[in-house]
Amino acid sequence: MASRAVILDVDGTLVDNNYQHALAWHGALRRADILVPLWKVHRAIGVGSDKIVAHLAGDDAEARLGDEIREHESEIFGEMKDDVEAVEGATEFVAGLKDSGLTVVLASSGDAKDIEGFIDMLGLRDLVDDWTTSDDVDASKPDPDLIEVALEKAGGGPAVMVGDTDWDVIAAHRAGLDTICVLSGGFPEAVLREAGSIAVYGSVVEIPTSAIETAADRPGPARPSAPPGSSR
Repeated sequence: MASRAVILDVDGTLVDNNYQHALAWHGALRRADILVPLWKVHRAIGVGSDKIVAHLAGDDAEARLGDEIREHESEIFGEMKDDVEAVEGATEFVAGLKDSGLTVVLASSGDAKDIEGFIDMLGLRDLVDDWTTSDDVDASKPDPDLIEVALEKAGGGPAVMVGDTDWDVIAAHRAGLDTICVLSGGFPEAVLREAGSIAVYGSVVEIPTSAIETAADRPGPARPSAPPGSSR
């Protein structure tokens, strides 16, 4: 029987970088003469880079400028990487999960190079069981592909997602998993709960391992024919 597993988001959950990503996407869109209010950009963080331009600026902008905007975002975010810090206690949190016997797999819609850099910053390379990024799937969050790949890498047993955005909740729900959320990504508790999060904590350091074990043992949500929405 497969062991219980936890699927962990990275950006905003283990690493405090959602606002840098928001500023980078905002600046990248402005370079393409597309002005989107910064708060709306922040609320889209968690959507994969393959979808975020269309989400914020429409399908026409994606068709004409999507690749260019993604290049700008990568450049701008790269200039801010030195300012990115781990969420306090994140490494110890993951170590505690492993000590309890849980299988731990990271699942991020971020670029593989960026995520592996954060894994090294957190000291998790030899601690977690595996990880997956947007490079491993055809469609990123809020599609379930990333979570499904992570769950397969975890052994396919009972599992729960831990994330920081409603996009994490929606993707996990589509993959048949419940989600525990944290506020460290800057998303309001009401938004996370409306999307379907079963519990909300300030940050990962506040989540008891017992809460994760209990959530993993719960029957997950039925995979919806129409995924749950989020308040936008």
